[in-house]
Amino acid sequence: MTQPIPIRRVPGQRPRLLDLFCCQGGAAKGYTDAGFDVTGVDLHPQPRYPYRFVQADAIAFVLTHGAGFDFIHASPPCQHDSECQRIQGNTHPDLIAPTRTALEATGRPWVIENVRGAVPKLRGPVMLCGPMFGVDTYRHRYFEPGGGFTLPQPEHPAHTVQQAKMGRPVPPGQYGQFVGNFSGVGLARRVMGVPWMNRDGIRECIPPAYTRWIGAAALPTAGLGVAA
Repeated sequence: MTQPIPIRRVPGQRPRLLDLFCCQGGAAKGYTDAGFDVTGVDLHPQPRYPYRFVQADAIAFVLTHGAGFDFIHASPPCQHDSECQRIQGNTHPDLIAPTRTALEATGRPWVIENVRGAVPKLRGPVMLCGPMFGVDTYRHRYFEPGGGFTLPQPEHPAHTVQQAKMGRPVPPGQYGQFVGNFSGVGLARRVMGVPWMNRDGIRECIPPAYTRWIGAAALPTAGLGVAA
C-alpha cells in the first residue's frame, strides 16, 4: 500500500471524488449534494451521467489517477453476486477483490458498494436501506469502507410497509421494488431521487440519499488532503 499523497487544493475548491463503475450517476448525485466535485469512470458510454465523465477501465484508471483524488467510491458490477443472474445461469466477472487491491494502492480513503450476495467478500460492510433516509423503497446496499475511512451502522427500521409484487404497478401505500423490468419509471424516479435516469439506470442505482450520508461522513477524511 502506498502512503497518502498530499492533495494540492485551491482554497474554497470542493474536494475531488472519483466515482468508479459509475453507470448513470446515482451515487454521484449524493456525493455532489454532500459537497464533492465528482468525476465518473465507466467502461461503457454513459450519456445520462450528469457530471464529469471518463470512459475507461475503472481499475486501470484508479491505478493511474486515483491518488489525485480526495475520496474514491467504487461500485464493481453486482451481476456476479446477483441472485437473478445465478438463476438464469449467466456468468459475470468478480471484480471486488481486484478493485480493493487497486484502491489500497492509491493511499486514499475509499468505499466499495455492492449487493447482499457479495457480503461474504466484503470486509466489515455497513448496510443501508431506504427508510433510514426517508426513501420509500427497501433497497439494501452494502458499503465496505477502507483507506482509513470508517462508517457507523445506522439503526435499521423495521420493514412495516408492504412491497408491491415485482414487476407489478405499485398500489398506493406500498413500496416499489424497482428491479428488473419493473413498472412505473416515473414513480421510481421520484422515490429514488434520480429524475434523469431511465429504467436501466434505476434498477441498478444507489439512491443518492445513501451517498449523501456517506459523503458527509467522508468530508473530514477527504479534508486530510491539504496543500503540499
